[in-house]
Amino acid sequence: MTLVTVPSNDKFPVQFKGSGFASKVLQLFGWRYVFSGLPSQQGVIIGYPHTSNWDFVVMVMVKWATGLQIKFLAKQSLFHYPLFSPWLRQLGAIPIDRSSQHGVVGDMLALFAKAKEEGAYLWLGLSPEGTRKFTHGWRSGFYQLALQAEVPLCTVRIDYGNKMVDFSTCMRLTGNEAADYKALAKAFEGAKGFHAHQAAPIQPIKTSSSIGTTQTP
Repeated sequence: MTLVTVPSNDKFPVQFKGSGFASKVLQLFGWRYVFSGLPSQQGVIIGYPHTSNWDFVVMVMVKWATGLQIKFLAKQSLFHYPLFSPWLRQLGAIPIDRSSQHGVVGDMLALFAKAKEEGAYLWLGLSPEGTRKFTHGWRSGFYQLALQAEVPLCTVRIDYGNKMVDFSTCMRLTGNEAADYKALAKAFEGAKGFHAHQAAPIQPIKTSSSIGTTQTP
């Protein structure tokens, strides 16, 4: 596995211009973040632990503060509301159709293939748990997507214990699931969710290849 941790005084090549106002708002509420850009034009970002609706609020503010441009998946039903739908799309939401003949992973692989062919920017943010409630592990969709699309996987530690959001670790999955999950567990070690008891153990669930969607407050 290729594992890269970027020191705070260094940067990844893909950079963004964030909002100083959003950074000050985060500081006002005691939150800090570590963000040094992204390693390539395409990739997958996973956030953990996801245990509360407050995660969405914190991450929207961090997204604004860093200037990070990222897509995320949301239930198609959320786009049925005329006023809510444009706001979701502006944030970067992509409606998912679970009845697609290619499956959600297949549809996302097609998007990454198109982005690579065109040299376009595409980063997708996912929740590997797929729910705020306790589960016995992570869904496999994020893993299959990053592996098959051959793009970097970056981790986002959402740590309420230290009020810190940390983007500094990225890796290339090898297909050796045990070794890859060991590296992921190390990257998220010590991160405490809003509801700590609801954080899923960092291990694969062998039930389906579904991808976690973002749940809004």
